[in-house]
Amino acid sequence: MVVVASERAASREPKYYLVKRHLLDLIAALPPGTLVPTERVLTVELGTSRTTVRRALSELVGEGRLVRRHGSGTYVAEPKITWPLQMTSFTEQASASGYSTSTRLLEATRTRADEGIAARLGLRVGASTYFIERLRLVDDTPMAVETSHLSAARFPGLIPELRKKSSLYGVLAENYGVQPVEAEETIETASASPREADLLGVDTGSPILLLGRHSFDVDGQPIEYVRSWYRGDRYTFVARLSAHRQE
Repeated sequence: MVVVASERAASREPKYYLVKRHLLDLIAALPPGTLVPTERVLTVELGTSRTTVRRALSELVGEGRLVRRHGSGTYVAEPKITWPLQMTSFTEQASASGYSTSTRLLEATRTRADEGIAARLGLRVGASTYFIERLRLVDDTPMAVETSHLSAARFPGLIPELRKKSSLYGVLAENYGVQPVEAEETIETASASPREADLLGVDTGSPILLLGRHSFDVDGQPIEYVRSWYRGDRYTFVARLSAHRQE
């Protein structure tokens, strides 16, 4: 009875998913960087269509288990980075997990707050703000594109100071005596635009984890609004939750 039920369940699985499960078993035994068989070879070995194999491979690439290298092939991906959601800087979080980090400043300019940014920073529409865009690298691999918005009036001279140091939170603490103590964070899924894909070294349309963080100081005043585009194939975000005890 159990065997029959299992066979019936398997028969209802899409063909590509059977191929995907076979590939999962295969790559589980292989070290990162191993070249996996080509679509043509897998089609022959598994006795299925090339379209079915291609879909299974595409899903595994999207999940970050495999990585495609143009002109070279498909390889077993590096393990995902486990990234705790905490009120710390990118640099501090990476260092605590044993990774080395670097930052490439892409743009740092003064601009005018639109309605959305003004509301988040507690400013009038058109007030002077900073727009800061940075590329974040972990162990020399591009991992995230980050854009930050801050009040220019509250943090005068921020851009020259940021050019000297890579940590924005470090500059805020050392030069302005401001430290984020609370934040509202959102996580969405998105697809990499051509520009994001180029910066992160992934294909256009690759899965991206889009984080939005609205941070506040000890007095509840808004400090920064930041949006970060993280590679979906390399990150697993972790949040620690606890229930309120009932008296």
